[in-house]
Amino acid sequence: MLQDKTAVIHGVGAMGGAVARALAEAGAQVHLAGRSKAHLDDVAAALGGAASVAELDVLDAAAVAAHADAVAAEAGGIDIALNAAAFPFAHDRPFTELEVDEVLHPVDVYLRANLATAKAVAPHLSARGAGTILTLSSAAALGRAPGQLGFGTACTAVEELSRRLAVELAPARVVCLRANLVADAAHDSATTELFEKRAAAAGVTIDALLDVVAGNVTLLGRLPTLADVGAAAVFACSDHAAALTGTVLDLTSGNALRTATGALVGVLG
Repeated sequence: MLQDKTAVIHGVGAMGGAVARALAEAGAQVHLAGRSKAHLDDVAAALGGAASVAELDVLDAAAVAAHADAVAAEAGGIDIALNAAAFPFAHDRPFTELEVDEVLHPVDVYLRANLATAKAVAPHLSARGAGTILTLSSAAALGRAPGQLGFGTACTAVEELSRRLAVELAPARVVCLRANLVADAAHDSATTELFEKRAAAAGVTIDALLDVVAGNVTLLGRLPTLADVGAAAVFACSDHAAALTGTVLDLTSGNALRTATGALVGVLG
């Protein structure tokens, strides 16, 4: 589906790595960028060694732009870009215990990172006539749970930024992938510590906690997987999604509220 396409992925943790694998399997030439050269090399090796790697900080706009220029010069342009960089943030703490800077930190870094990558690749997308920028969000954007003020606001901002970038950069397309509690990322992602704390507080394992969550807060009775996110990314970047832009693909398995007896109260969104 993506033969002869060139993709640049910033941040190759669980989500970025999954999308990189899916894009490569669909035929794209993948270029990986991130802060850890060792981790980048591991992901590239898992892709068969065909992906190029570049060690850089996604918040360094000049470095991001230089990398995009180098990839485009080599490949003749860029067709796909994803910012999957993750940052630490205050979570599960009430607003009254947070400093203002703690609330603003995730908003600042997630917006800066997405703006830096979008600006860097935009000239090279237009050189090819079009292309696709992918962003990532979570159900925290829906703002229905306490303790997520900073990160939830950041996710809401990324989703709105994606819509506005679609207007600014057309005919290039911009699509945000909103996933939540990705089951097979819980043990190896930026949020693993959070899962561990919540599971410990409940006196259960992470997997047991996720089983309860799947049955109580999704319409489908299952949590999304990394494969789901990767498949959605391939679709969003393919010709099958040629009319799709300025929108959010909800991959949360249907965020929902249920009563203690399992009756559906409503859908969040």
